[in-house]
Amino acid sequence: MKKLSVIICLLLAIGTASAQHQIYPFFDDKGAVRIETVELNDAADTLVSIFHRADDIVWSRVVYRVIDMRYKQNYQLYFPVRYDDPQYRSLFKVIVDGIVDGMPLYRKAQDNIKPTFRPEDVIAKSEIPTLFMVDDPTADYSEDTCHYNVECSDAMLIHYDKANDKMSFHFYPYEGFVKNQLKYLIQEIVFFDKHTSRLYSKIIAIAPLQADKIVSDGENVMGALHESLLFWIAFDELRPYLAKQYMIPQANDTRRITFEEFFAKKLYTSYILGDSNMYNRMIPNYAKNETDVKKEQQRIFDELLNFEQDLWEY
Repeated sequence: MKKLSVIICLLLAIGTASAQHQIYPFFDDKGAVRIETVELNDAADTLVSIFHRADDIVWSRVVYRVIDMRYKQNYQLYFPVRYDDPQYRSLFKVIVDGIVDGMPLYRKAQDNIKPTFRPEDVIAKSEIPTLFMVDDPTADYSEDTCHYNVECSDAMLIHYDKANDKMSFHFYPYEGFVKNQLKYLIQEIVFFDKHTSRLYSKIIAIAPLQADKIVSDGENVMGALHESLLFWIAFDELRPYLAKQYMIPQANDTRRITFEEFFAKKLYTSYILGDSNMYNRMIPNYAKNETDVKKEQQRIFDELLNFEQDLWEY
């Protein structure tokens, strides 16, 4: 009788666990690998964020980093370059789809590249299409030989229908535009929470940098960088879209990871552009050559590392 009671309890426990956690098959009903999964939509609605009390943050520092798609560690953010891949999207395509869905974009500051998230800095929907224009409207950017001066209406990647207040994606200029989307600028804050006695880092905002607008401009590097920065996106407003998309796998097709997980685990590589300082300037504003730039990047990196190391005694 006692053994029977134990068996019944085990069966009830298994049944309860099955009810709480639905098991998804690796293959679909056609026998193909099941890539698109419904649990992504559920996860995007329940994104976890750690609550930090303002009184517990005793130290913080804002850092600006550049994520370069040409580094091998960042390839998964750049590929696939096609707009119509049935399974995967690049980071740029995820952003474009989010914009079409109504995700707000914010203006860059007039005199620097720092973001501001005031209501008056939200870019109007009617202005968004002008941000996504291919510079050479006569170029052939599609496999279907779509010449803009003959067959295509214009070279805008995104269209806005004012009458219906809807955004739409125009695929013809996509490959011509995405090939220049080689860098992203992120604004990150590093802070110490005394409640958990831990050093955290969080991405506040992300901005695409268009490579075709970064030109050799003598000593005015920041001017060229300011020109290449299209807009800012609040990262927390982008997270739901990142959580719904698996990244293209690298060397292991079974390792499925979303864009949101990729950023949360900091699996990308980046280099420092600058930090918050009393002079309100980035490294290229005062570094004269490549050697000086690397020294300043290392200085900021060491200061962040040393702060964490100095918190503890060994």
